[in-house]
Amino acid sequence: MAGLIPRAFIDELLARTDIVEVIGARVPLRKAGREWKANCPFHGEKTPSFTVSQQKQFYHCFGCGAHGTALTFLMEHDRLSFPEAVEDLAARAGLEVPREGGAAAPRDRQQDDLFALMADVDQHFRDALRDSERAKEYLVGRGLVGETAARYHIGYAPAGWDVLLRKFGATEAGREALLAVGLIIERSADQQKSSGPGWYDRFRDRIMFPIRDARGRVAGFGGRVIGEGEPKYLNSPETALFHKGRELYGLYEARQQLRTIERLLVVEGYMDVVRLAQEGVHYAVATLGTATTPEHLNRLFRVSSDVVFCFDGDRAGRQAAWRALETCLPQAKEGRQLKFLFLPEGHDPDTLVAAEGRLAFEARLDGALPLSEYLVGHLAAQVDLATVDGRARLGELARPLVARLPAGIYRELLIERLAREVRMPAPRLATLLGLDAAAPGGAGRAQRVGTGPPRPGEGAPRHAGARLAGRSSLVSQAIARVLQQPAAAGAVGSAAALRGSGDRGLEVLGELVEMARHEPHLTPAQLVERWRDRPEHARLEELAAWPLPELEDAAVGRELAGAAAKLLAEAGPARRLDELIVRAETIGLSDEEKRELRELQARPRHDS
Repeated sequence: MAGLIPRAFIDELLARTDIVEVIGARVPLRKAGREWKANCPFHGEKTPSFTVSQQKQFYHCFGCGAHGTALTFLMEHDRLSFPEAVEDLAARAGLEVPREGGAAAPRDRQQDDLFALMADVDQHFRDALRDSERAKEYLVGRGLVGETAARYHIGYAPAGWDVLLRKFGATEAGREALLAVGLIIERSADQQKSSGPGWYDRFRDRIMFPIRDARGRVAGFGGRVIGEGEPKYLNSPETALFHKGRELYGLYEARQQLRTIERLLVVEGYMDVVRLAQEGVHYAVATLGTATTPEHLNRLFRVSSDVVFCFDGDRAGRQAAWRALETCLPQAKEGRQLKFLFLPEGHDPDTLVAAEGRLAFEARLDGALPLSEYLVGHLAAQVDLATVDGRARLGELARPLVARLPAGIYRELLIERLAREVRMPAPRLATLLGLDAAAPGGAGRAQRVGTGPPRPGEGAPRHAGARLAGRSSLVSQAIARVLQQPAAAGAVGSAAALRGSGDRGLEVLGELVEMARHEPHLTPAQLVERWRDRPEHARLEELAAWPLPELEDAAVGRELAGAAAKLLAEAGPARRLDELIVRAETIGLSDEEKRELRELQARPRHDS
């Protein structure tokens, strides 16, 4: 199919990915022997049953049955499509996602051409900064050093009306490309009456901040006027490359600087991000002068489970903070920390970190208000808690806000916090507010509490999809062994016979053995991902998570060889048994066939 991601790239991507880092950025993990454990992010629980195996590159929850690779986790937890999950991991690994040739190629080439233009313009602005004493003096006056400006590719757009247009828009194709990325503006009808038809540069006499996407490509620009002028900040418009409600300034640079991002600080301005980084606070991002959107939050939580919003302490800053809180509510759940920091009046992060230094600034971050405390405190300030009427009013103010929280432990704890202010038992308050109906649940998955994988020797749970386990739990155990220790599959010399057995479970086992024999270096995660587009994939994910006893590869090889021989010996009679059962249910059996059926049914088998 045109535009598919090559299998070899998926293998390489998973080889470069550490599932512990991916999940640990979203869920607080703790070491437990050879594995990592946490409370499951897919269902509410108080005792950790969610495990992550660094060796297998796999996760599994013994409570709800959630399991899979790093790609599966991103798809389930962040609600991404498979291509989006691949893009996310690729950006983390610094890789470009290739596509197999086909119908998608022309569109991709057009987009690549636009990104190439943006890179050239980025260099043009940087060259212009080098040649402008006025622009450099402005940055020095703001406390920036050359190394910081270079790291963030800060540049300068000269004051002329058509500097960029003359350099990159000499042809019609060049002008169309500049229009497509929002770097020039077509004159209005009134302007054309006085100046004639044409175009002019969008950014003039401004310090330029390139806004880079997850891969480091320049998708848009922000420009800060030098001296007086309006608007003070000007951003690229919405284009095929740039979506203001999705992009975060400084996120790419933060990922490049820090291997693990423990928390993210959301500020309002480009200069705040840059100056904070210069002082050693490398985890600040900005929302490009717009309110925080759900898309922004999705991107933030893909990187870190701890997010702090920073606002000025004046009235406008507090209004912006409350809007951010309202946007955050549907995303607030256990495993995530959302906090709010209000700065002293007259300061923004840029000036404050310059005045008091990194350590003092980070001490403020450590003391930021959790979302729950900010919400309760903000509402409580509007009522008189000394009176029954005031406490009742607090409950009513909180009702629509708490209702926007996802059902789960976090919402229950917030209701308990409100109940203390209202002076009422939490269950009673929840009932009166109509917030006790929805039970805690998973994120987008049907719960299967208590149906985790069996211990070795127990019957295997049937998956609603493909019937790959056949008639025998021995098949499932053999498949689980191959998935978990691919290097041991070389001891099985009967892969072709298994594939030609006529039993679906044995056919899958044979195909897995062949894959593992040809590529013994494959990890369990890589082997499972080979089956993602096939109906057996979900069941294979389950089997890859089975808790099997640890054995050396040689011992597992002997176990697999013996299992394959036994299964093949049973395959012929089992196939004949199926044929007789079908005949009995349709056209009937002769006396001889009935006797044969009774004998086959009496044979010992490894039933699940």
